[in-house]
Amino acid sequence: MLSVEEITVGFGEAGVLDGVSLSVDAEEFVGLVGPNGAGKTTLLRAINGVLDPGAGTIHVEGRARDACSTRQWSQRVATVPQDTSVSFAFRVEDIVEMGRTPHRSRSQFGTSESDRRRIVDALDRTDTARFRERSIDELSGGERQRVFVARALAQDTPLLLLDEPTASLDVNHQVEILELVRDLVGEGRGALAAIHDLDLAARFCDRLALLSDGRIRAVGPPEDVLDPGVLDEAFATSTTVTTNPATGTPTVTARTDRGDSDRRVHVLGGGRLGARAIATLDAAGHTVSAGVFREGDVATETASTLGASAVTSPPTGEVGPDAIAAAHDLASGADVVVLADVTIGSRQWALDVAESVPSVVLLEEQPLEDRVLAGERARDRYQTLRERSRIAEIESLPLAVAEAQNQLQRPADD
Repeated sequence: MLSVEEITVGFGEAGVLDGVSLSVDAEEFVGLVGPNGAGKTTLLRAINGVLDPGAGTIHVEGRARDACSTRQWSQRVATVPQDTSVSFAFRVEDIVEMGRTPHRSRSQFGTSESDRRRIVDALDRTDTARFRERSIDELSGGERQRVFVARALAQDTPLLLLDEPTASLDVNHQVEILELVRDLVGEGRGALAAIHDLDLAARFCDRLALLSDGRIRAVGPPEDVLDPGVLDEAFATSTTVTTNPATGTPTVTARTDRGDSDRRVHVLGGGRLGARAIATLDAAGHTVSAGVFREGDVATETASTLGASAVTSPPTGEVGPDAIAAAHDLASGADVVVLADVTIGSRQWALDVAESVPSVVLLEEQPLEDRVLAGERARDRYQTLRERSRIAEIESLPLAVAEAQNQLQRPADD
């Protein structure tokens, strides 16, 4: 669908792209990722015809860009810009109709039936038909983004280019936009999108191309490109890559400098929340241990990926005494113990571990009645533990851990 071969772009003495090569197949969604200033927008502008490369070639469906007129190239490539501001308060339908411009002859007057069908289909496919009579200035950021996707869809091109389509959108609108692009790609188009959020890129893209310092540093499936060794050099930072327990795709966290910190944290409670707790604490620079976790649990996999000490037990059956003893040993050497939606069974060993340490932080997402399975006595023990513990959200977990340790170390008042 798209073939970019050894293109070079510079502005005056400053080189921006240096021998970049990239391809996108039909029914493929490729994410262009990299640090700010890497040249992602410049590459998209070279592909869509706004910039002329100093060297190299660009082909779409085998046709060279320099062999096409602007109108012919616009019949092959449609762009969804990052900036959706316009200089006039056009109606939504007028914005979408602009996508038909490359297909109209100079002698055409008015909107043809073929144009009308394309416009209506684009409005319907992007769920923007309900806005058709409204001014573009009246819409929210996510709604405006959909309108510009509709314009690109009405343009009816085999290739879609998107420049940071999720920038400044909230989470639900980010997912909606990328799901829409995925659907369009599934119909035979190719798409290349500059995406700053590495987790979203990994979730929705078939392949990623990592651009850094004007060159492609890695291309391939998300799990290959989002490798700490590759990312650390490109972004000039230290990263942790784990598996998102909800999507099964890579998730990237920038890690802080551990410095001289020797804080140790033990995590009890597996599953999605336990995995997030381990990754969050590791990214914050803490030395993490964990368990007892079931073999195959996503928290077990996360601990293994990050090199954290973890106690495991078979996937089924009771947790053995040796595993419980090992968890006691790790917890006793920790500064803080974190309970992440811990399930309390008949043996109540997790409560035994937590009660044996002076500093506890609780992460609670599931209702208590769904997790305490050992009767009123276990519930009372948990409530007593809760009264002396810090309650935290996953986002504030590192701060809660630091505060819990500081409270423990603070001298008592006279």
